[in-house]
Amino acid sequence: MNEHHINMQRCLSLARKGLGHVAPNPMVGCVIVHKGNIIGEGYHRKYGEAHAEVNAVNAVKDKSLLAEATVYVNLEPCSHFGKTPPCADLLIKHQVKEVIIANADPNPMVAGKGIEKLKNAGINVITGVLEDEAKLLNNRFFCFFNQKRPYIILKWAKTLDGFMDIERSEPDHNLKYWITNDELKTMVHKWRTEEDAILVGTNTALNDNPQLNIRYWQGKQPLRLVLDEELSLPTNLHLFDQQYPTVVFTSTQTTDKPNLSYIKIDFSHQLLQQLLDYLYKLNISSLIVEGGKELLLTFINEGLWDEARILTGKKKFINGLLAPEIEGEIIYEAAINGDHIRIIQNNNKR
Repeated sequence: MNEHHINMQRCLSLARKGLGHVAPNPMVGCVIVHKGNIIGEGYHRKYGEAHAEVNAVNAVKDKSLLAEATVYVNLEPCSHFGKTPPCADLLIKHQVKEVIIANADPNPMVAGKGIEKLKNAGINVITGVLEDEAKLLNNRFFCFFNQKRPYIILKWAKTLDGFMDIERSEPDHNLKYWITNDELKTMVHKWRTEEDAILVGTNTALNDNPQLNIRYWQGKQPLRLVLDEELSLPTNLHLFDQQYPTVVFTSTQTTDKPNLSYIKIDFSHQLLQQLLDYLYKLNISSLIVEGGKELLLTFINEGLWDEARILTGKKKFINGLLAPEIEGEIIYEAAINGDHIRIIQNNNKR
């Protein structure tokens, strides 16, 4: 592995620390090298705060060395004033010798303008170093700008014999039937902190009465979403406790409450597209779908998914509701205390 790859790998490692804290911004790391030695590094820590390049430059004790330094960054330095000043201008101010970049920024407000600024200032620029790895890291960011929708993660649990739920009967329809162990339950809550929103359908809300919070982990609470076409769900469900911001998609006009918004949509026409358009306008860059089989199959059948995270427990239900079938590229598998995780990537997404 050459020097550029080694330093860009370090950028990616730094950038990952921002997962769950910087959305809808991308995860970015920056490493500054002078004559083979790292003299400064940083990453984007929190949305609205300093970008990676700023933190890396601030970490350099002797700023005079910057004029002979190479700056590594996994995403093109911004060229516009947003919540922070342009990072390209900062690098130009210090007249760094060279900037090595993994990905150009898909945001139309940048989209090559940062690279152009650097080149026009006489700074040598190299792009495409570990391009694929860097794009994978920021798949949510690239999906948001390239496909104009959030990055969609489908998640469900199933038993060894392929069922995701028991046969529900009237007396026990509110009971919960956990399939996986506590370690996986904790992991699911960690996953929630890493995404912007979480969605369930009417049946899941009614049968499981989920809280959709992060009580087994610490971090950012995702926006809770539920489909309730006829406003038929009982108001005493956890989702309506007004403890966290929650959006109810319905066909009926009604009044909002604190932390509880009602969005009227047409359930008979392009339901998912309406939902995703609404989330896009909210700058929601990622969505976990923890709904029941019907909702999951709607996403699957329309090709509107990027990852499927399937948890398999050691239990058997013998009969009940079969879990969805899905095809894609396996990108991760692991066994945790006898249960199993498989993550599948959709290579034919729209």
